[in-house]
Amino acid sequence: MDRENNKLNIQLSEILEKNKDAEKGYATAAANTKNPELRSFFLKRSNERRDFNLRLKRELAANFDEMNTEGSFTGSIHRAWMDAKSFIAGNNDAEMLEEAIRGDKAALEEYEELLEVQHLPIMLDQIIQNHAIKIRTDLEQIKSLKDIVE
Repeated sequence: MDRENNKLNIQLSEILEKNKDAEKGYATAAANTKNPELRSFFLKRSNERRDFNLRLKRELAANFDEMNTEGSFTGSIHRAWMDAKSFIAGNNDAEMLEEAIRGDKAALEEYEELLEVQHLPIMLDQIIQNHAIKIRTDLEQIKSLKDIVE
Protein backbone atom coordinates (compact mmCIF):
# COMPACT_ATOMS: atom_id res chain seq x y z
CA MET A 1 0.00 0.00 0.00
CA ASP A 2 1.55 3.34 -0.95
CA ARG A 3 2.02 6.19 1.52
CA GLU A 4 -1.07 8.16 0.44
CA ASN A 5 -3.36 5.12 0.61
CA ASN A 6 -1.87 4.20 3.99
CA LYS A 7 -2.70 7.67 5.36
CA LEU A 8 -6.26 7.38 4.01
CA ASN A 9 -6.54 3.90 5.52
CA ILE A 10 -5.50 5.28 8.92
CA GLN A 11 -7.93 8.21 8.68
CA LEU A 12 -10.84 5.96 7.76
CA SER A 13 -9.92 3.48 10.50
CA GLU A 14 -9.84 6.29 13.07
CA ILE A 15 -13.29 7.46 11.99
CA LEU A 16 -14.64 3.92 12.30
CA GLU A 17 -13.11 3.64 15.78
CA LYS A 18 -14.46 7.04 16.86
CA ASN A 19 -17.92 6.05 15.69
CA LYS A 20 -17.69 2.79 17.66
CA ASP A 21 -16.62 4.77 20.72
CA ALA A 22 -19.41 7.30 20.22
CA GLU A 23 -21.97 4.51 19.81
CA LYS A 24 -20.87 2.93 23.10
CA GLY A 25 -20.52 6.27 24.88
CA TYR A 26 -23.98 7.45 23.87
CA ALA A 27 -25.51 4.09 24.90
CA THR A 28 -23.80 4.36 28.30
CA ALA A 29 -25.01 7.93 28.72
CA ALA A 30 -28.58 6.83 27.85
CA ALA A 31 -28.39 4.12 30.50
CA ASN A 32 -27.06 6.56 33.12
CA THR A 33 -29.42 9.50 32.72
CA LYS A 34 -32.76 9.74 34.46
CA ASN A 35 -33.93 12.49 32.08
CA PRO A 36 -36.23 10.94 29.41
CA GLU A 37 -35.41 13.64 26.83
CA LEU A 38 -31.68 13.05 27.24
CA ARG A 39 -32.14 9.27 27.21
CA SER A 40 -33.99 9.51 23.89
CA PHE A 41 -31.35 11.84 22.46
CA PHE A 42 -28.46 9.61 23.58
CA LEU A 43 -30.11 6.44 22.21
CA LYS A 44 -30.75 8.09 18.85
CA ARG A 45 -27.12 9.24 18.64
CA SER A 46 -25.87 5.75 19.57
CA ASN A 47 -27.96 4.18 16.80
CA GLU A 48 -26.89 6.90 14.39
CA ARG A 49 -23.19 6.22 14.98
CA ARG A 50 -23.75 2.48 14.52
CA ASP A 51 -25.48 3.25 11.22
CA PHE A 52 -22.59 5.55 10.24
CA ASN A 53 -20.19 2.62 10.55
CA LEU A 54 -22.42 0.15 8.75
CA ARG A 55 -22.71 2.51 5.79
CA LEU A 56 -18.98 3.33 5.83
CA LYS A 57 -17.94 -0.31 6.03
CA ARG A 58 -20.14 -1.25 3.05
CA GLU A 59 -18.66 1.55 0.97
CA LEU A 60 -15.10 0.78 2.05
CA ALA A 61 -15.53 -2.88 1.15
CA ALA A 62 -16.71 -1.83 -2.30
CA ASN A 63 -13.75 0.52 -2.89
CA PHE A 64 -10.71 -0.84 -1.05
CA ASP A 65 -9.07 -4.25 -1.06
CA GLU A 66 -7.65 -3.98 2.43
CA MET A 67 -8.62 -1.83 5.38
CA ASN A 68 -7.01 -1.51 8.79
CA THR A 69 -9.89 -1.69 11.25
CA GLU A 70 -7.72 -1.88 14.35
CA GLY A 71 -7.24 1.87 14.81
CA SER A 72 -4.03 3.52 15.86
CA PHE A 73 -2.09 3.41 19.10
CA THR A 74 -2.96 7.07 19.71
CA GLY A 75 -6.63 6.25 19.24
CA SER A 76 -6.36 3.40 21.73
CA ILE A 77 -4.84 5.69 24.35
CA HIS A 78 -7.55 8.27 23.71
CA ARG A 79 -10.30 5.66 24.11
CA ALA A 80 -8.82 4.43 27.39
CA TRP A 81 -8.75 8.01 28.69
CA MET A 82 -12.36 8.54 27.52
CA ASP A 83 -13.48 5.39 29.36
CA ALA A 84 -11.84 6.62 32.57
CA LYS A 85 -13.37 10.08 32.22
CA SER A 86 -16.81 8.60 31.53
CA PHE A 87 -16.52 6.46 34.65
CA ILE A 88 -15.67 9.53 36.73
CA ALA A 89 -18.49 11.60 35.20
CA GLY A 90 -20.94 8.92 36.32
CA ASN A 91 -24.56 9.94 36.20
CA ASN A 92 -24.00 13.70 35.88
CA ASP A 93 -26.05 14.79 32.87
CA ALA A 94 -24.13 18.05 32.36
CA GLU A 95 -20.80 16.18 32.35
CA MET A 96 -22.11 13.57 29.91
CA LEU A 97 -23.31 16.32 27.55
CA GLU A 98 -19.96 18.09 27.86
CA GLU A 99 -18.17 14.85 27.01
CA ALA A 100 -20.49 14.34 24.02
CA ILE A 101 -19.60 17.83 22.78
CA ARG A 102 -15.88 17.16 23.16
CA GLY A 103 -16.11 13.79 21.42
CA ASP A 104 -18.22 15.08 18.55
CA LYS A 105 -15.89 18.06 18.02
CA ALA A 106 -12.95 15.67 17.75
CA ALA A 107 -14.88 13.43 15.35
CA LEU A 108 -15.90 16.41 13.23
CA GLU A 109 -12.26 17.49 12.93
CA GLU A 110 -11.34 14.04 11.61
CA TYR A 111 -14.24 14.05 9.15
CA GLU A 112 -13.28 17.51 7.89
CA GLU A 113 -9.65 16.48 7.50
CA LEU A 114 -10.77 13.46 5.48
CA LEU A 115 -12.93 15.67 3.25
CA GLU A 116 -9.75 17.50 2.20
CA VAL A 117 -8.55 14.31 0.47
CA GLN A 118 -8.92 14.90 -3.25
CA HIS A 119 -9.20 11.32 -4.48
CA LEU A 120 -12.04 9.87 -2.41
CA PRO A 121 -14.53 7.79 -4.38
CA ILE A 122 -17.69 9.84 -5.01
CA MET A 123 -20.02 7.78 -2.80
CA LEU A 124 -17.52 7.71 0.06
CA ASP A 125 -17.09 11.47 -0.22
CA GLN A 126 -20.87 11.93 -0.04
CA ILE A 127 -21.15 9.63 2.98
CA ILE A 128 -18.38 11.51 4.80
CA GLN A 129 -20.03 14.86 3.97
CA ASN A 130 -23.42 13.65 5.23
CA HIS A 131 -21.91 12.34 8.46
CA ALA A 132 -20.08 15.63 9.05
CA ILE A 133 -23.29 17.61 8.53
CA LYS A 134 -25.15 15.34 10.96
CA ILE A 135 -22.42 15.65 13.59
CA ARG A 136 -22.53 19.46 13.27
CA THR A 137 -26.31 19.34 13.76
CA ASP A 138 -25.88 17.04 16.77
CA LEU A 139 -23.39 19.45 18.31
CA GLU A 140 -25.90 22.28 18.12
CA GLN A 141 -28.58 20.08 19.64
CA ILE A 142 -26.29 18.97 22.47
CA LYS A 143 -25.50 22.60 23.26
CA SER A 144 -29.22 23.38 23.51
CA LEU A 145 -29.79 20.32 25.73
CA LYS A 146 -27.19 21.63 28.17
CA ASP A 147 -29.68 24.40 29.04
CA ILE A 148 -32.20 21.86 30.40
CA VAL A 149 -29.70 20.19 32.76
CA GLU A 150 -27.89 23.23 34.14
